[in-house]
Amino acid sequence: MTSPVSELVDLLSLERLEDNLFRGQSRDIGTKYVFGGQVLGQALSAAQSTLDNHRDAHSLHAYFLRAGDIEAPIVYFVDRTRDGGSFSVRRVTAIQHGQVIFFCAASFQDRENGPEHQLPMPAVPQPEDIEPSRPLPPEVLETLPTKVQRWLDRMGPFEFRHVYPRDELKPPKRPPFQQVWFRLSEKVGDSPELHRSLLAYASDFHLLGTATFPHGISYYQPNVQMASLDHALWFHRPFRADEWLLYSIDSPGAQGNRGLARGMVYDRDGRLVASTAQEGLIRLVADAAAAAHVPRA
Repeated sequence: MTSPVSELVDLLSLERLEDNLFRGQSRDIGTKYVFGGQVLGQALSAAQSTLDNHRDAHSLHAYFLRAGDIEAPIVYFVDRTRDGGSFSVRRVTAIQHGQVIFFCAASFQDRENGPEHQLPMPAVPQPEDIEPSRPLPPEVLETLPTKVQRWLDRMGPFEFRHVYPRDELKPPKRPPFQQVWFRLSEKVGDSPELHRSLLAYASDFHLLGTATFPHGISYYQPNVQMASLDHALWFHRPFRADEWLLYSIDSPGAQGNRGLARGMVYDRDGRLVASTAQEGLIRLVADAAAAAHVPRA
């Protein structure tokens, strides 16, 4: 039986159709539509596959335009926008059923040395000192919609340990901050490109949800409509996605049915290895049927 980690690595390993054209499969992990992290990770994998040099990805800026169909593959077209003396830029367009559902620009740089500084990692317990999340009792799980049951009951490729856990089914109001330790649940190879694609995938977990904290709502409630609108990711230093990383997230504001969230990713030595930002739709609707329809920009 294939492990969730092997399935994820396969998911990020795209089929090359032409020099700049790739096809990726989709996975149903319990979300209503294709998980945004899947498209981020696959798009970065596609862009990395078109580099003829050994430059490292340092930034990715993306927009989600339409909800992805879990039952269909996604085709990625990569435009080799520029290969300069030190930097390369790629634009990636994701297409499904003849329509663009996502696009991004990714930038790559030769490895260089220069001045360095960073904000310190928050003082939090180590992951070994935090108990893993306990599964929901069966009698509670069976009262939830089928998709939510699958999401909460699945054994995913990443292990998460929340420094300050929150009951997502009965969420209290609290300030918009959270810290989450995470790592891939199995060891994988040493390819830096793979680890960056894995982090792109994982960076979509927990980010936008932080913007719901002050309002006492969550994605699991039937009258809450949420969708990622954009996503930015910066890679600062080398890391491994199969070793513990701390995701420190805050939400500086929400307005106009949109919430903004920012994240910083640290390794266990306290080095800042990546940063993220995302704005997303957060809308309270009349009923579950309205929430099931997610409009796109």
